[in-house]
Amino acid sequence: MPVKLIQNTASAYAYPLLIKQLLHTPLAIAPDQEISYQGKLRYSYRSLRERFGRLASGLASLGVEAGNTVAVMDWDSHRYLECFFAVPMMGAVLQTVNVRLSAEQILYTLNHARADVLLVNRDFFPLLALIAARLESVTHFVLIDDEQTPVDGPVSFAAEYENLLAGAKADFIFEDFDENAQATVFYTTGTTGLPKGVYFSHRQLVLHTLGVATCVGSSRVHGRLHREDVYMPMTPMFHVHAWGFPYVATLLGLKQVYPGRYMPGTLLQLIDKEKVTFSHCVPSIMQMLFNHPSCDLIDLSRWKVLIGGSAMSQTLANAALKRGIDVLTGYGMSETCPVLSIAHLDSDDLQSSHDQQALLRCKTGLPLPLVDLRIVTSEMVDVAHDGKATGEVVVRAPWLTQGYLAAPQASEELWLGGYLHSQDIGNIDARGYLKITDRIKDVIKTAGEWTSSLQLEDVVGKHEAVHEVAVIGVPDEKWGERPLALVVLKPDFEGKVTEQVIRHFAAHLVETTGISRHGVLLQVRFVKALEKTSVGKINKRAMRETNERLMLRDQDV
Repeated sequence: MPVKLIQNTASAYAYPLLIKQLLHTPLAIAPDQEISYQGKLRYSYRSLRERFGRLASGLASLGVEAGNTVAVMDWDSHRYLECFFAVPMMGAVLQTVNVRLSAEQILYTLNHARADVLLVNRDFFPLLALIAARLESVTHFVLIDDEQTPVDGPVSFAAEYENLLAGAKADFIFEDFDENAQATVFYTTGTTGLPKGVYFSHRQLVLHTLGVATCVGSSRVHGRLHREDVYMPMTPMFHVHAWGFPYVATLLGLKQVYPGRYMPGTLLQLIDKEKVTFSHCVPSIMQMLFNHPSCDLIDLSRWKVLIGGSAMSQTLANAALKRGIDVLTGYGMSETCPVLSIAHLDSDDLQSSHDQQALLRCKTGLPLPLVDLRIVTSEMVDVAHDGKATGEVVVRAPWLTQGYLAAPQASEELWLGGYLHSQDIGNIDARGYLKITDRIKDVIKTAGEWTSSLQLEDVVGKHEAVHEVAVIGVPDEKWGERPLALVVLKPDFEGKVTEQVIRHFAAHLVETTGISRHGVLLQVRFVKALEKTSVGKINKRAMRETNERLMLRDQDV
């Protein structure tokens, strides 16, 4: 529609929303704040800004220009933080490579994104050796090595990272450009077909940073992130920008601790020694820490942890609360940059019992500022906000990917009807709390009705012998599908508890709580481990395929 635009004074600064603008506040209020790598290397925000300039100058000396793609294969480190800023600030595109994909999938993502320069940690030499000869666009390799020792690698390296910075000037001029310029690209974990590339602009990343900072800073007590916090990621930096929190932490001028490769003992030691107060992770990482022998020797009562990626069970939430951890759930997807909602509790909720709190802490939360989130039918009609009516989560926000890289048909399907389709099923209660009840592809269709696999997982997980559980739908001649719980027992209960015991326990809870009348059809199978994706999420597609193979094998016997 015709509107009246504001007048622009010739000398006025338009202030494009570029990633470099996030640095004004920390450099003004916290220039001496600390960045730490594994508790061994430390430097200030003032030095961080200088290293941004050196990295950009070094990359420019290798021929990197605006629009080129710089790919990174590294663990969570200060180097990765420097790449988060310096690469997009110079107008190039940062590709965060998922190092837990297979060699063939990594090769596909690097070629598909047309990576020009690859920064690679020596730990990934075996992967690099498998793909180097087939990389189509990479012209230079940069070695990442904590020890900075001479090494024979599978490729010829143009430089070693620290030497590259040492020989470069810090006064690189980060010029202004269009805020809609692409800043990053990364690939979904590929549970269905080839990984899909999602991409984000400077404007989107800045607005996501502001939205997340506003949300986590506006809670009165629960899960509140403030300038005195100490931040350490436990979600890989290659995965959706570590949920965007390195940008948030830098904007706020927080002390930041980067742990390198995730080892439970190291993570716990850093939480203790560096006084970490805010982290984020998937449920399996939290469970891994709880299982470590040193966990109960460390005071975790000052620690706030945002859980996402997979549903947090009430059992895990209660285990965290008993240790004094302020745990809460967030929700988002690779396609959404990712954070859409966070489950903050108000002051009254925090006075209730741990069991009551766990119910809310495990919900998927309240939408962030600027997020338009709906639960709709297949006809895009909104369902009632009564905590019962379910539908698909669709969303609009200023930081959602505008499509999949070079995949127009999949992009149109993602944005069908002008809303981004999550493929998640959920409900919203009268207070506005979102609760994801399942993925569309994971919901169990029994006798024409939907049964939530996540709700059944909560039920089974309440048994004291259960370490991990995933519920999938399996074919059934009478019911169409029936639920199957794949259960990993705690070591102390192996050989002492039967599948029948777990099934009867779950059936009793299903009947008394009224979760699903078809939940009583649940079958139980003990397994040694649950199949997971490269970022630690439960991989139910793989589990269903494994179950199909077992069924075919049994038919052949």
